[in-house]
Amino acid sequence: MKEFTITGMTCAACAARVEKATRQTAGVTDCTVSLLTDSMTVEGDVDENAVITAVEKAGYGAAVKGKTAKNTPASAPKNESKLARLVISVVLLLCLMAVSMGHMIGWHYPSAFNPMARGLYEAVLSALILILHGRFFTGGLSALRHGAPNMDTLIALGSGVSFGYSLALLFIMTGVSMARAEELFHGLYFESAAMILVLVSVGKLLEKRARKKTTTALRALQNLAPAKAQRLIDGKEKSVDADTLLSGDLIVVRPGEHFPADGVVIEGEGATDESSFTGESVPVDKKAGDAVYTGTVNLTGKLVFRAQKTGRDTALAHIIDRTLAAGASKAPIARLADRVAAVFVPVVMVLSAITFAVWLFFAPLGTALSHAICVLVVSCPCALGLATPVAIMVAGGVAAKNGVLFKTAESLENLGKIQTVVLDKTGTITTGKMKVASLFCADGVRREDLLSLAASLEEGSRHPIAEAVRLAAAQEEIALRPVTDFQSHSGLGVQGVWDGKPAFGGKKDFVERHLTLPAWAVERAEQLAGEGKTPLFFGCGEAFFGLCALSDSIKEDSAEAVRLFDQMHMEPVMITGDRVESARFVARAVGIRKVLAGVLPEDKEDEIIKLQRHGAVCMAGDGVNDAPALARADIGAAIGGGMDAAVDAAELVLMHDSILDLAHAVRLSRKALRNIKENLFWAFCYNLVGIPLAAGVFEVLFGWHLTPMFGAMAMSFSSLFVVMNALRLNLFTWNPHSNTKETATMEKKEMILGVDGMMCAHCEAHVVEALKKIHGVTDAVASHETKKVRVTLDRDVAKEQLFGAIRDAGYQPIENE
Repeated sequence: MKEFTITGMTCAACAARVEKATRQTAGVTDCTVSLLTDSMTVEGDVDENAVITAVEKAGYGAAVKGKTAKNTPASAPKNESKLARLVISVVLLLCLMAVSMGHMIGWHYPSAFNPMARGLYEAVLSALILILHGRFFTGGLSALRHGAPNMDTLIALGSGVSFGYSLALLFIMTGVSMARAEELFHGLYFESAAMILVLVSVGKLLEKRARKKTTTALRALQNLAPAKAQRLIDGKEKSVDADTLLSGDLIVVRPGEHFPADGVVIEGEGATDESSFTGESVPVDKKAGDAVYTGTVNLTGKLVFRAQKTGRDTALAHIIDRTLAAGASKAPIARLADRVAAVFVPVVMVLSAITFAVWLFFAPLGTALSHAICVLVVSCPCALGLATPVAIMVAGGVAAKNGVLFKTAESLENLGKIQTVVLDKTGTITTGKMKVASLFCADGVRREDLLSLAASLEEGSRHPIAEAVRLAAAQEEIALRPVTDFQSHSGLGVQGVWDGKPAFGGKKDFVERHLTLPAWAVERAEQLAGEGKTPLFFGCGEAFFGLCALSDSIKEDSAEAVRLFDQMHMEPVMITGDRVESARFVARAVGIRKVLAGVLPEDKEDEIIKLQRHGAVCMAGDGVNDAPALARADIGAAIGGGMDAAVDAAELVLMHDSILDLAHAVRLSRKALRNIKENLFWAFCYNLVGIPLAAGVFEVLFGWHLTPMFGAMAMSFSSLFVVMNALRLNLFTWNPHSNTKETATMEKKEMILGVDGMMCAHCEAHVVEALKKIHGVTDAVASHETKKVRVTLDRDVAKEQLFGAIRDAGYQPIENE
């Protein structure tokens, strides 16, 4: 997959045009264009330059992501000039309106300021405004020349025709009497030509600012990674850019500073704040051997850690990349809007021409022209194009902030449609941290011999059960003996040659193929299974050595997750290769009614297929053996701490190893889907009602009339409405029960900190901005005169963390305040 940055797009029709042009490029198998992020992803074996050329021929600019586009259209001015142009044009528009509308409020003009003079005055001011917003004309005509008219084309036509008609009428006024000129003056549309451009520009500015808020959660994640790091070289600290760090580097992190890479602590002890990364507000103690992550904060104690993953390889970078990829992809529900947007502008132009022709039969030229212009400027393809991606981006950001990563927009949409959720037992419902609970030796067999046989056989396996057996042997300092001809039978057991004899270990059905099991061992195994423990049988040669019982604790939030699934009318199903008795014990504990036990890894996929006959299925698992089932399910949810194969096969990743997050993700998905439907309903209904209203249909029926100026205003605020509606998803409460409880006991408190180095209001703003990035800081007020800042907190935040933020901003905290 290759990623590109696209410039010059202004509406959904532009995105459709770029996508169409790219798809026609040789080697492209799939292409997705995002109007929201001005980006494009291309699948297939294709030359990058060929893609860029195709986009440029379509009238837009393109560049490989991270590089600058060679051919940026003139319709895309620099950001710093947009606001200045808009301010000047608003002032000119007010001066224009004072003359064109002055008579409506009883203003009387000097006799010298006759209709011709007023008309010329309006023409000059209107022309200046058209020049200031010339990008609409250059971009719109360029798109028309390339056979792909867009929103700029509609605006340019509406404004240009208004100006051209008015200019022609002004020339006619020069050859008629003063009384007739006064009548013709009221038919000028100079103010409409100018106001259309100004109102659309104001609307676009508001829309752009609102769209920036759709990535608030992502920007918060991006800001977590520090720009600088203290690298340890030959025992001395050196400040370096964080993006220059390499795996193996030793890095020093003091209290209040952010970790610049993922790694392992090798020196020091302290506590870290991982709330911004994991959502957990409780500080996490760290010592030598513990993992630390990019963006988390060191609260107490100086820590030295060895970097393992840096730059784009860190967990934080993966979260950001996957969330951006999901936001740039398209949800199935957006396809209808895309098809409409692709033909929207040409259809509107045809409707405008029909409106003009029809009205010309029944009304004066000016009236027919007014309706035709209004049809052009009231239509809004942007609302259609933004309806889905803005909601997807906001919802994806909210999910990422809470540790759930959606790989595609399709997975975010489809998760809310799931009817059955299949949960693996070990590592998903339970912690997956097995331990040997008890040993039962056969007559004449010592405990040491049973544990030595079990651990020696399991030495070649990487299953959690094998690790538990090896750990038990290590804790009792049991010596292991070499095993040859080792074989692992997935879901059944292991075998090999131990002490010169064939040895076996695993489930009852597997071991009894090779030796006879005593009745007491079988009975005890059934008893242990009923208690939720996993019994394993071990034997060597023809002798049965004994029984090993392993236990696995249930995760604290598994029962709450199952309750939420039931509440949302989703059927939870447990699937496991464990014994029926053990599986049912865990299922009863968490409230699951349907259990599929004794399922071999290769059969899990078949069980998913059977369940899919009754509706969409989501599968949650963490092991390599879950990968086929995760890939087969309609939605695969991988536990973040699981194996890479499971993560790669899934559509979403649960970073916090909690299926409760999956339940909350379903809630978010359903809310996002409802938000998208609201946006699409508004976008379609707005155009279905607005265009006939502009065309004068309702004027004939009910006397309702829409002028081009109000049409332009309605079009601008239509897109803004869609974006603002999507922003409501930021108010989504991830864990309402937890948050309500915390809020009830939380009291805001204030701290006064001394800050040296603040010289002006800009300094104050820098300090406040740095402090507000800290989770728990709700407000900050700084004064460069008193050299103090008042910080408002809604949770406990270490003073050193506040000091660290102040230092990062370039100022010095005063310790004795």
